[in-house]
Order: sequence, then C-alpha cells, then structure tokens
Amino acid sequence: MRRLVPLLLIIAGCSHPTTDTSEPTVQSVKCAVVAPQLSAERDFAALTTADDAVNLAFKISGRIVSFPVAKGQSVRRGEVLAELDKRDIELQVEALKATYVEAESRYRRAERLYEHNAISQQEVESLRSAVTQARSAYENSLDLLGDTRIVAPFDGVVERTYVDTYQRVASGETVVRIVNPVSTTVGFTAPENIVTLLDLPTTHFEVVFDAWPDITFSAVMKSFARTSSDALGFPVSLRLVDVDKRYRISPGMTCMARVITPSNNRNLVVPLTAIYAPISGGNYCWVVGPDSRVELRSVRLGMATAEGRVIVTEGLEAGERVVVAGVYKLYDGESVRVID
Repeated sequence: MRRLVPLLLIIAGCSHPTTDTSEPTVQSVKCAVVAPQLSAERDFAALTTADDAVNLAFKISGRIVSFPVAKGQSVRRGEVLAELDKRDIELQVEALKATYVEAESRYRRAERLYEHNAISQQEVESLRSAVTQARSAYENSLDLLGDTRIVAPFDGVVERTYVDTYQRVASGETVVRIVNPVSTTVGFTAPENIVTLLDLPTTHFEVVFDAWPDITFSAVMKSFARTSSDALGFPVSLRLVDVDKRYRISPGMTCMARVITPSNNRNLVVPLTAIYAPISGGNYCWVVGPDSRVELRSVRLGMATAEGRVIVTEGLEAGERVVVAGVYKLYDGESVRVID
C-alpha cells in the first residue's frame, strides 16, 4: 500500500477539471402565418367521363357477316366496325336501278313525241312523275346499301360489344360502343347548398387526381343540372383546361373536384398540424414571438376546411406565427429557429 500512494498523488496532480462549453441546442421549427379565410373550399369525390361516347347500331335488320373489332381495340375514324349481309339489298338496288332507267327512257321518248304533237302534255307529266318516283326509290336503295356497314364516327376505343358474327340483329339494336380514350370532362354530384354558387363568376374549380396527388388542374364549368329527381344531389360536369400533354387522362379515373367560392366571414385559419392537443385535454398553438421564443396559447377551434386547415375562433390574431411541425417536442418559453 505504501508504494501505491505516490502513484495516486501523481495521477491526481496531472488531472484537470473539465468544463462544459457547449451551447444549448436551438430547435428549428416550421411556421405558418395566421391569416383570414378569404375563400371557402369544398372537395367532392369525382370521376372522369368520356368527352365522346356513342352506341352504334344498324338502321336496317340483317345478319352480321363481318365483325372485326373486339373490346379494348383502338379504331380510327371511318374504319368499318361491322357489316351486314347485303346480297338481298344489292339485288333490290339493281332492280330499282333498272326501273329508274326504263322510266327515264320512256319520259325522253314521250318528250320527242310531244314535240310532234303525238301525245298529250298530261301523258308527259305522268311519265315525268314516274321518273321522279323511280329515282327516289333507287337513291333510297343506295342509302340502304350504305346502311349495311357501321363505321367509326371518330378516333376511339371499343368499350363494349353486344353481338357476334353471323348473329341476326334488328334495326336500332346496339352493336358496339366506342369512346374517346382521352378525357377532359370531370363529373361529380353537388349538394343543394352550393348549386346557386356554381355559375357565379367568382366561383373557381380545381381537380386533383389520385394518380398525381401533387398536381392541381384548373377547370371550368361545363354543365350542371338545376333539378334533382332522386334527391341524391345535382350532377355537375367540369371541363379541364390547359392540360399538360405529359398527363394522359382517360375516362374512369378517380379524382377530387374542388369548388372554391369567396368567403364573407373572414375566419382565421391555421393548418391542422399546428394544433397541440395534450392528453390532459384542450387545444393549443405554439405562437412564436418577436424574440423567437414560443408561447403556448389556448385556442378555440371551429370546423375543419379543405387542404388540412381548421378555423380558429379565439386565441390567435391575424399575422401571428404558429409552429406547424414538432408541436409535441416544445416547452413554453423555448427559443427556436424559424425555417421559412
């Protein structure tokens, strides 16, 4: 033990007291400015609908001999989609053509005879009427020949087929449905309390698609129903404007339609993330003062609005800054660094 004493004294003499020179960490926070609600926003579940869609049918009855399209197939304008057996109509066309040619020949011959006073004017007028009737029947038969085919009225996609090849169809029976694959129409159902606001010049519309949640598309009013027979709401159609070609919007895509109207109450609003609600109860906001210190302020809340905001009826003033991130990590009077 006597040998250890000098060693312990040497170690004690060489050691120096340590001092903590590190500065307290200042927490960085994101803030939002308390501002009045200048507009009221309402979001509605919506769906894109086809700009062009049509059910196609034959004008005459017959048996289908050609049906070269299938569901999902792209078609071009003027492309033949279905064709009927036209042999009977071709025979009818030839017969009516022969009748027309014969009636016209008789009329020409009657005109020459009338010039020599060989027949009466009444006989000539009768033959002229027969030519008119024969020509009309012949031209109608040509139209019937054209009605044996169904052609695409625009570029589109076959959405559904209703018949098969060699099936006999009646006049007006739906054969195929085609739609335009590119859509600029958005439909949703509006409640009765905003119908009167839809056609006001101060009302604006936006659309956000589930496929691109960070992109907002501008829209204008296309049409809306002013009556609702089923009491389920009023159908509304919007038209997208200035759509970037990078975004291909097709019928059937889900989205959110936003109706923006001017607000007359000027309520103060803050993001929902600014609300501090401890287990003990109450609603609070962390207000950042001019000295960059936070103050815990009790607030009274109103209803939530669109885009994750909430109305504050008491406790805040317009222009104050409130913390919107990390509200559960602060303490009253703490110094913070504001991140814009």
